[in-house]
Amino acid sequence: MVRRIFASLIGLLSLGAALVAQSPDRMVEFPSGSEKASAYLAAPEGGGRKPAVVVIQEWWGLNDFVKGKADALAKQGYVALAVDLYRGKVATDSDTAHQLMRGLPEDRAIRDLKSSVAYLRTRSDVDGKKIAAIGWCMGGGYSLGLALAEPTLAGAVINYGRLVTEDVTIASLKVPLLGNFGGQDQGIPPGSVREFERKAKAAGKSVDFKIYPDAGHGFASATDPKVYRPADARDADARSSAFLAKILKGQGLKG
Repeated sequence: MVRRIFASLIGLLSLGAALVAQSPDRMVEFPSGSEKASAYLAAPEGGGRKPAVVVIQEWWGLNDFVKGKADALAKQGYVALAVDLYRGKVATDSDTAHQLMRGLPEDRAIRDLKSSVAYLRTRSDVDGKKIAAIGWCMGGGYSLGLALAEPTLAGAVINYGRLVTEDVTIASLKVPLLGNFGGQDQGIPPGSVREFERKAKAAGKSVDFKIYPDAGHGFASATDPKVYRPADARDADARSSAFLAKILKGQGLKG
């Protein structure tokens, strides 16, 4: 009797471990230089190799908003990897978020993001030739930074992220970009967005930026109802989804 109970317990523990191991949504670790980085992984059901998206946090950290975006991308058929750039820290107020962002070494962040791409390419469920990036706010700037540092990406989405201004840097871009920006954004003014797009297109780059005239910074992700603009957010999400489907799944391509 005791042996049967013990065997049953062992069986339940083994089943539980198997279920955890097979869970499509979990935290994973991967090497980043001499350190370890971690990320929230959301993977779609079904076999075969799938396109993947690196999801890049706002200045708050790896919070529920970012994880939710990864989950939504997994439902669209992508292996989504939301990288934890703050190494476990999450802010709930702007002062803490500002401190965490200022304390984040840019070179380490880019290294973690490049390492996340390398990690995705080791996975048996990922098509290593079809990896893109998307980010919001601070993460939008790092989405561009990753595109510049990892020219093998299929594309990158920038949601009101910091842009570069140097002609030589813009000319070095090899990755198609989609951008969504606010016309009332004081930190990233519309003039700088138009200037980047003008320079990029003059250099023969694939750049599709949209400015929402009445929107401010964070219009698609802010929790403040005075900042969040539902209609603009839906449109930005639709543009992002169409762009990712085009570059990663070949949907919407002519010919």
